[in-house]
Amino acid sequence: MQVVAMKSLQSLTFASVACVACSQTNSGPGSWAFNPKPDEFSPTAMLDLRSLNEKIAGESGFVKSDTKGDFTYGNGKPLRFWAVNTGVGSEKPWTKRPLGRQTEPDLVRHARFLAKRGVNIIRLHTQISPDPRPGSKITDINPGVRDHIWRTVAAMKKEGIYSCISPYWGVPMKFAGAWNVPGGTDQSALGLLFFDPTLQAAYKSWLKALYSEKNPYTGIPLSQDPSIAVIQIQNEDSLFFWTVNNIKGAQRRNLGKLYGDWLKKKYGTLNSASQAWQGNKVQGDDPAAGVMDFHNIWEMTQARDGGMAKRLADQTEFWARTMYDFNKSIAEYLRKDLGCKQLINAGNWKTASAVRLGDQERWSYTANEVDAVNHYFGGIHQGPNNGWAIVNGDKFTSISALLDPKALPINLKQTAGRPIMVTESSWVFPNGYASEAPMLIAAYQGLTGVDAYFWFATGDDEWTPPQSANGYMPSQGKWLFGNPDMLGTFPAAALMYRMGYVKRGAPAVSENRSLSDLWTRKTPIIAEEASFDPNRDSGDIAPASGVKTGVSPLAFLVGPVEVKFDADPALTKAVPMNTYASNGEVRSITGELVSNTDKGFVTVNTPCAQGVAAFFTRKPTHVLADVTFSARHNFGSAMAVSMDGLPLKTSKKILVQVGTESRPTDWVEKPATITLDGGKSVQGLEVANYGKAPWRILSPQVDVIVKNSGLRKATVLDMNGNVVNTVGMTKVDGGFRFKFPENSMYVVLEG
Repeated sequence: MQVVAMKSLQSLTFASVACVACSQTNSGPGSWAFNPKPDEFSPTAMLDLRSLNEKIAGESGFVKSDTKGDFTYGNGKPLRFWAVNTGVGSEKPWTKRPLGRQTEPDLVRHARFLAKRGVNIIRLHTQISPDPRPGSKITDINPGVRDHIWRTVAAMKKEGIYSCISPYWGVPMKFAGAWNVPGGTDQSALGLLFFDPTLQAAYKSWLKALYSEKNPYTGIPLSQDPSIAVIQIQNEDSLFFWTVNNIKGAQRRNLGKLYGDWLKKKYGTLNSASQAWQGNKVQGDDPAAGVMDFHNIWEMTQARDGGMAKRLADQTEFWARTMYDFNKSIAEYLRKDLGCKQLINAGNWKTASAVRLGDQERWSYTANEVDAVNHYFGGIHQGPNNGWAIVNGDKFTSISALLDPKALPINLKQTAGRPIMVTESSWVFPNGYASEAPMLIAAYQGLTGVDAYFWFATGDDEWTPPQSANGYMPSQGKWLFGNPDMLGTFPAAALMYRMGYVKRGAPAVSENRSLSDLWTRKTPIIAEEASFDPNRDSGDIAPASGVKTGVSPLAFLVGPVEVKFDADPALTKAVPMNTYASNGEVRSITGELVSNTDKGFVTVNTPCAQGVAAFFTRKPTHVLADVTFSARHNFGSAMAVSMDGLPLKTSKKILVQVGTESRPTDWVEKPATITLDGGKSVQGLEVANYGKAPWRILSPQVDVIVKNSGLRKATVLDMNGNVVNTVGMTKVDGGFRFKFPENSMYVVLEG
């Protein structure tokens, strides 16, 4: 899991009905309790996006990718995924916890609930390796986890929802002594799958049991199930991450032996390699045994010269090719031995340096068809259980991408012609600005062509209420998207993205990189790392590059940023950034998106979808082509999206959606100073009361004008898309004005 930390910005807080920030009282009109009834999936609901999905996922064949790097249905038609991570149904038998759910989540209901809100793919992040219990073999699969995967695939398929299967993660992997894995039982498994033959053989055995045996809930093996869109090989592991330094003992020596063999093929002898390195040595070198050791990965994040640089180049190339070869071998096993027809993703992790090592990681993924990364958006969170829970006394910063859009988690450097997915992400609670998230993700996904963004995560079949992080400890959970801020603002965002209402832009950056520049860790002209400084790093850019200096990371907001590997750097191109970015404002290459960090807003302005996420206290009114939003509350998002595919100015059915801020009932936060590593400090917030259910939502104060003279009716909906009442509309020049209701999130306008 990756969280971006930036400057803090104090948010509104909630105590019962009043909105309070401890030291001051909010003068706004209050909040409303978010306590929706279970969805009955009424056929008369006015908001139900199930029809966007196929009747049965995969009915046109296996998901493919086209030459642009976009997903398509089996019949070749464009396929845009609105995606989530789910673990509903993973616990069998289910255990009721004193501070958690009191009823077992219903997997079938869950699938229907997600489809109604625009979801058409889920990710199953699981662990199919066996428990190291007495009598278990390393080649055994965990049967309970497999059953969960099988059941979930079947349930989702019926609602037109595809699956992405993530079956293995090195962090929870444990070894039994009887398995005779070199290095023993106490070692971490991170990094080992790339080269350890014992673990690799076991992994293939698990894959065989998972994919080749018949799924009893569908009647076919997963290998032949077109509702599975993507198979991930492994989660969050890389030889280019800091954890590689923890490979020690027998495993490090085994990897060093493979390195020695590789060097002999390249140089003829280890002595010749040593001469090329000008005698550069590492303490663990044992050339007599054919073993050559590795420099600490920190050295690979730095500029080096002489023999050290040459040795680091060989180390970089060896690690990259080791991962590439492993990824290729697993793809061949899945295809040839198991008959899997799905697209394959190698991994989704970050590196010790996005600038020096990020492109090498992505190159190793090119052995398969799909790229991925895990990238969360959130501020600082300090507390005794900050990895999983929020308790009183925790300190945090609440941040907004409107003020630093360079940190958007879909600002990705995409390998040209290949799909890329964000397989885990969220605006991590207790961040107070999550209602900006779905609109921003949908808008910039549409612009840049990022192919799936999987919101993380849920174990609830419908909404996730404020509740204990584990069902036992008094606390709030943090890894969620099922709150009103995010899940509540899915419908308009999902509709906008899946209908293709935001145009794909031409590339803002097309970088070509030679493999030799990758191995020597030459600085790219742009990287995903938020702290990338083009001035600081430009001096080490490969001299053959067509662009001689670094490109601002604001390019990610202009259009797609692409890279081609094993290509001529002289053909690198980048748009002139001063054409699109100036005075705190960045316009997309299509002209449809505008980000303004000075006034704190992003607008979407297309014929069929118009909206804004904003700090409305900085700029209350946003006039778009056909819609005007005027808000008197502090922060939130407002969208108008065509439901019939017609432009908003002529549409007969328009969804207007407003999201604000929410907190648990009785939540209280107060200003605090947060001390960071190294003695520095920032101003942030402290949780004085983590609150309880239900969520309370800041009441919106929004006036909406829609320039569509054919509209006749404004219907207020509940959170299940059912009719509540109507609101009056006032005729204005060319259209109508109405006041958005203060206790709802959805209004449907009809002609």
